[in-house]
Amino acid sequence: MKKLCIGSRRIFFAVILVLVTCKSFSQENSRWEIEQNGSITWKIKDNIPHKDHIEMSGRKISAVLRYGVGADGSFNSTRSLVWPMLRTIPNNTHASFTRQFAQDAMRFVLVNYKPIVNEKVVSVTIDGTLLAKSKVDNTLEVTRQYFPSTSLPVFCENYTIKNTADKSCVVEIPKINFEYKSAKDKGTEGSYNVITRVANEGTFVLQPGETIDFSVFYCATKKNESIPELNMETEKKNRLELVRQLRTKLVLETPDPILNTEFEFAKLRAAESIFETKGGPMHSPGGESYYAAIWANDQAEYIGPFFAYLGYDYANKASLNAYLLFAKYINKEYKPIPSSIVAEGTDIWDGAGDRGDAAMIAYGAARYALARGNISEAEQVWPLIEWCLEYCRLKLNSEGVVYSDSDELEGRFPAGKANLNTSSLYYDALNSAVYLGRSLKKNPKQLDLYKLQSQNLKTAIEKYFGAEVDGFLTYKYYKENDVLRAWICTPLTMGIYDRQKGTIAALFSSKLWTPDGLASAAGDKTFWDRSTLYALRGVLAAGETDKALDFLHYYSERRLLGDHVPYPVEAYPEGNQRHLSAESGLYCRVFTEGLFGIRPVGLNSFTFMPRLPKSWPGMSLRNINAFEQNFDITVKRTNNGLKVTVSNQNKIWFEKQIKEGNLIQVTFDK
Repeated sequence: MKKLCIGSRRIFFAVILVLVTCKSFSQENSRWEIEQNGSITWKIKDNIPHKDHIEMSGRKISAVLRYGVGADGSFNSTRSLVWPMLRTIPNNTHASFTRQFAQDAMRFVLVNYKPIVNEKVVSVTIDGTLLAKSKVDNTLEVTRQYFPSTSLPVFCENYTIKNTADKSCVVEIPKINFEYKSAKDKGTEGSYNVITRVANEGTFVLQPGETIDFSVFYCATKKNESIPELNMETEKKNRLELVRQLRTKLVLETPDPILNTEFEFAKLRAAESIFETKGGPMHSPGGESYYAAIWANDQAEYIGPFFAYLGYDYANKASLNAYLLFAKYINKEYKPIPSSIVAEGTDIWDGAGDRGDAAMIAYGAARYALARGNISEAEQVWPLIEWCLEYCRLKLNSEGVVYSDSDELEGRFPAGKANLNTSSLYYDALNSAVYLGRSLKKNPKQLDLYKLQSQNLKTAIEKYFGAEVDGFLTYKYYKENDVLRAWICTPLTMGIYDRQKGTIAALFSSKLWTPDGLASAAGDKTFWDRSTLYALRGVLAAGETDKALDFLHYYSERRLLGDHVPYPVEAYPEGNQRHLSAESGLYCRVFTEGLFGIRPVGLNSFTFMPRLPKSWPGMSLRNINAFEQNFDITVKRTNNGLKVTVSNQNKIWFEKQIKEGNLIQVTFDK
């Protein structure tokens, strides 16, 4: 065995220390467990008090449910309800009509003419709804179920009371019809009505073993709008059908149930946060702040390229709509494109200046168009891609990298006058534009120029950003940067592996890796999941499979089964780990682009390099809906390497024994 140099030994032992910390969490700190049906359940034992929050969305409403179990075993909840298409004044980024309600309908119910007391929660389950089960001595079982309507501006709560005693009981459910009217000078269309209604009120005699259900609906409307017809069974059926539908699409199969299950939850959160605005379907981040609006990073860069594989039509419509909305702002003067289009498409936000938005949009739009495989859509977004690439070219500084005012963190951390993220995104966008342009039969000279520009940019990235930082041969995030930053991972996701060894060592060192993934900067407690998810994708794509797997499993278990579940989060301390939607799309891309290494290279073709961990006998990604095909990728370990198959029920496009690390290209018949 070769002797390690002092620096290498320090890096080696730092990584080992972090891995030990990760495994310690996995063994001791999981609060939730995975059920056979794919849900997760927290079985209440002595691990209380505890509280958490989860966001759930429909096309006309979003809800952040804050729930918990007290030290006495009682259940508590507060729902913060957001109606994105009811706009308030000033009609800016955050102007979605929002109200909070803390009442628990069970508090109004009488059993044998008295309030329910001594209720103890038994379990909480998340399956696309949130379901809390409790018991009252040996007399009652109570359930509460929460979820948003898929299509109405309504939040739904279903309550069930079961008589478990050996004698009958009387249950009295009150008629509730609260109505609030907002101030007319606070809404863009005057006052809004908020209605709380109970369905199935009355007095019931329950015999032993019998059950009674009642429902509570929260609805908001404009002044002259009628209240929609409400039916709990219909709403529940629609919500669970959406969950079921998404589970059948883009199915991850690995030997690790934690990865498989977190992937399923991430698909739901990614796909549900799309709102039916007057500007068309808009995917939006959420978090009680960001609705009926799109961003160059969240929607164009993060989620669009994922939706191209999911096969959910409404999501693809939202992605195309986002790119076309940004296209309205291209201009002959090459003034910066807005960072965000807000208020249902009627206004913009550009408060952080040029964040590298053109690079974000070009990168996402080109990858989306390629993977969708639809010529008509690709032709629609091509002018936007062209404009964004030219904008970036015009922003090259004297050293050949892209000037920008800030980055996607908008000044929260220093980014200098040219940052690694923007130039890396521009590099990948140029390469994708070459692939897309060839498919669309664009001018070969223009495409050759893009190729030359990408080569020159790669050289400039190495020369400008390549550096030794804190003992690691990696990148400085901007020219004056001397502290390790999480976003040194970006080149790996763009296929730049020149400094992969030092970069991966830095990412997984105790300098950057924390119990919640990557710190934004070494020595800082702030973390943003987006950089962690980029890093995991990039490390897998670079071939450090087994090292990445340990961290991926740890991260996934913490998000799925820890104290704040079940989705990837935005950040902390800012936002208190909100369940912003696009981060869930980034989680799924860890697998599509990292573990399976899929890279679209034409409207009907892609390359991929599967990274099967040594401990796994095989893995599959099924019902991939991309390139206008539906297909599976299966990878199985053999004595001679890997057997890889690309097929569906009717056809096999590729089936071959390969060596690990081989690049495969698949072309579909058109």
